[in-house]
Amino acid sequence: MKKSKFTASDLIPNQAYHVITEFKDYDGIIHPVGESWRFVEKNFLPYEDGLSLFVEKDGQNVSFRLQWRPEAQGQIIDNFSNYVEEVK
Repeated sequence: MKKSKFTASDLIPNQAYHVITEFKDYDGIIHPVGESWRFVEKNFLPYEDGLSLFVEKDGQNVSFRLQWRPEAQGQIIDNFSNYVEEVK
């Protein structure tokens, strides 16, 4: 079965995800393989192309930032299904 492709903007609220390919966010924080969290919501800041993801990780509300520009995390955002997958 072919898995569906999605962007970071397509994450589903209350869905659990885990990292399958390590990536680095805008702040330089590495998200290692095996990291898991439940997606809560997102916020997009058009003037900076900033995408903030709000998640619940280990019982804590956490956010991480990505920048939707080719020289930043654009490739990660556009191909987020290569980096995380839904936990069934």
